[in-house]
Amino acid sequence: MEQIIIGGIVAFGLTYLAIPVIIKIANVKKLFDEPDDNRKIHKSPIPSLGGLGMFIGFALCLLITLNFTKGAPEFQYYIAAFLVIFFIGIKDDILVISAGKKLIGQLIAASILIFKGGLIITNMQGFLGLTGIDYIYSCILTMFALVVIMNAFNLIDGVDGLAASLGLLSSLVFATFFFINGNLPYAVLGFGFAGSLLAFLKYNFHPAKIFMGDTGSLMIGLVNGILVIKFIETAQFYPNHPIAAAPAVGFGIILLPLMDTLRVFAIRIFKGRSPFTPDRNHIHHLLLDRGFNHHGVTFTCVAATAIITAISFYFQSLGTTYLIASLIVFFFAWVYMLYIKKSRFKLRVIKGQADKNVVREERTAVRLVSLFTRKAAVVDED
Repeated sequence: MEQIIIGGIVAFGLTYLAIPVIIKIANVKKLFDEPDDNRKIHKSPIPSLGGLGMFIGFALCLLITLNFTKGAPEFQYYIAAFLVIFFIGIKDDILVISAGKKLIGQLIAASILIFKGGLIITNMQGFLGLTGIDYIYSCILTMFALVVIMNAFNLIDGVDGLAASLGLLSSLVFATFFFINGNLPYAVLGFGFAGSLLAFLKYNFHPAKIFMGDTGSLMIGLVNGILVIKFIETAQFYPNHPIAAAPAVGFGIILLPLMDTLRVFAIRIFKGRSPFTPDRNHIHHLLLDRGFNHHGVTFTCVAATAIITAISFYFQSLGTTYLIASLIVFFFAWVYMLYIKKSRFKLRVIKGQADKNVVREERTAVRLVSLFTRKAAVVDED
């Protein structure tokens, strides 16, 4: 318990103190995320190095509180993977690198976790009839899962406070489960990272003073990837509240960014474009087009995630396959409703604009008639 408290305080305190300094340096050195007309929402340049502050607090939290030789030998490799993602992210935030180079960095980090850290999905617990998986296929599945989760949180970072809030919620859920079952290293991992995210949110809620950049969003994905894979592998064996369908419950906890990314990738590929091509098809774009502001989008997505998480835990008895299928149906039903309401909203906006145009034209006609009448009166007087 002391490890968790100290780790959370260290992560929160250092991140909270580091962010204002980073903002000042970014302003002096002109290290901004510039707005554009395609998909970025902010209208003025904003520093995008918030992930640096998050990493400082989080990394020192782990180094101070964990014993790598006894309770958590694999964490030395976790930190190595964090460093890979940190350097890839910070370079992209400052200089901008291609999607291909970022993918290579993600694959390197995932390989460290799999082949050195021993983080691997070995059992799907009945999903589509699968139980135990051969080692090679386990490695491929784990690699795919880690890369997709990293990109999911990276791509959901499109509204002030959204990615950090979703990462905070999922980290707290996993950390609480591990704490209840006495797995302190992974509880520290979750609570410590939550502390960093909480401090960052102080400066990231709308109007944001700083963005997390790829450094922060990729780190959220990597940490949650580790937590969800560890959850899938061990949750059914714990004495306190064992999980009957761990892959489905873990999937439900991070469903929103994960399914949104897979959905958007599928749309882009179907249209013959690269899956990394930017557009405005993400869930937060649909909510913005529906008329929600930044706070409304963040609150709606966090509330939806909390509801889905509760449903996942409550209905775990359905089994892995049926629960995952139900969650996917629930997600796409929600997206479909947003598309319908988006269309209706646009129609109302268009109709409202048309009504304004009609009123404007009527007022112009009245002014012209009035002007003509006054001129005619002057002519009659002459």
